[in-house]
Amino acid sequence: MERRTEEAARRWLADQGVRQVGDGWVSDERPDVLLTAHQVAQSWAGDVFAEDLDAADRLRLAFGLLGLLDDYWVTCEIRFANESAEGPLPADVLWDGYRQLLEADRDVEAVTYSLWVDWFEDRTTSATAFAEVLGNDIDRVVAEGSEALLRRARRVLECSGPVRWTVKEPTYRTVMRLPALHSAVFRGLLASFHDVYGDLEPAAALALLDQLDLPTNTQHLAQLRHVLAAGHKNRHRSPGAWEAGVRQAEPAAAVVERHLPES
Repeated sequence: MERRTEEAARRWLADQGVRQVGDGWVSDERPDVLLTAHQVAQSWAGDVFAEDLDAADRLRLAFGLLGLLDDYWVTCEIRFANESAEGPLPADVLWDGYRQLLEADRDVEAVTYSLWVDWFEDRTTSATAFAEVLGNDIDRVVAEGSEALLRRARRVLECSGPVRWTVKEPTYRTVMRLPALHSAVFRGLLASFHDVYGDLEPAAALALLDQLDLPTNTQHLAQLRHVLAAGHKNRHRSPGAWEAGVRQAEPAAAVVERHLPES
């Protein structure tokens, strides 16, 4: 499906007079000027939603562009269309598009960034977004454990810091059954503490942290344990707490390092 939508997007761009050349793009209007993927996205992505297609097909075409260009601006145009007078966009196509790209075996930074800043940091959309990209089918993810499903879960967990604790905690607990995702849960907990909009409950987060199967010398592990044990919920609401945790952890880290086997 992903490859088909990208090829459809490539054909659509060709109809607009835009084609890929090496590492860049050129337009028929200025064939001597090499364009970046970002420039293509800014100039043409919004036009997708003016096409004489139904809303679902326009959205699929937009996701094809997102997969092809891997540029955050395409996600902005999707969001603009979703919030426009003609919106909202078909939810099944919207979230299926995100899930497919999150499972892709390549870098999808534009997708994870969009998920984080556009959907998870917005309290009006974070619960729905988290449920759609992971929470609703977490039992299947854990039971099947395919590489594609694990990629999606890992990417979602790592940027889930802003999602309300009551929304994400059940998913975190389910993921505990799968050691392959423990590092992603740790990064989710770390982001929950550090993100400006991060959310966690210290006691519950500490209980999860203590169950994670992580290397003893995992960076920031001791510091995170310290701030959670002290009852801190967020770095930005507890000025100096993380720095105190760093100082507290340094002696323990030195002891651990002395006892690590030589390489």
